[in-house]
Amino acid sequence: MEISFIQAILIGVVYYLGVTGTPWLSLLGSISFMQKPLVAGTVVGIILGDPVQGVIIGAAIQLPYIAFISAGGTAPVDPGLAGTLGTALAIASGADPQTAVTLAMPIGLLGTVIWVAHMTIDVFFVHMADKAADEGNLDRINFLHVVPPQIILFLMSVIPVTLAAYYGAGAVTTILGYLDGTPLHVLQVIGGLLPALGIAMNLRSINRPNTMLFFILGFVMSIYMGLDVIVIAVLGAIIAYLYTITPRNEIGSLS
Repeated sequence: MEISFIQAILIGVVYYLGVTGTPWLSLLGSISFMQKPLVAGTVVGIILGDPVQGVIIGAAIQLPYIAFISAGGTAPVDPGLAGTLGTALAIASGADPQTAVTLAMPIGLLGTVIWVAHMTIDVFFVHMADKAADEGNLDRINFLHVVPPQIILFLMSVIPVTLAAYYGAGAVTTILGYLDGTPLHVLQVIGGLLPALGIAMNLRSINRPNTMLFFILGFVMSIYMGLDVIVIAVLGAIIAYLYTITPRNEIGSLS
């Protein structure tokens, strides 16, 4: 399928909304939920008229990044760009989820270029804000803190993603055609292994006495009790709520 220019622009906006630091869908600069490949892929699928495939490909791309943490302000990869542009190119080129994962991984690495360039340019606004602080101009500090950086980030994220989505789909389709056969099968195998790596990293992070018990409980509920995933998710949310709120009640009752 072909991606229209309007669709490409909307895909670029989806990526912009998922960039860490945008104040619209994130809290105090934290990671936006739109940065998750599953969410971004779903929205991209809706834009391209195929939300089901968007969810499938977005979920496949999500798995390698399931344990992604941006610690200390560093961004080794960009799951938002991988999920947004990776899903768009995969749907447009008709790639299967395993191939989509392989395509998305280098895209995620390229997203760090946008992040580093954005942070580098923002330094100039910081120095301008310092000068405004010396003058006691609070309104200018607030302006420099939000408006210019967001304009720069919007241009730096929307324009390249729009161009890549609009012109890149045909190139990806052509490349996949050349790789048909054994090379494409190799990419599919690699794409199938990458989610396992993400799951393994996630399991390592929860391999603690106070969290592993919940994982085992979910495993038992799914395998031996045969409960649906949605039911387990609802029960997990209830348990998480009770687990986090009970100590506060106990503390309050003692005070």
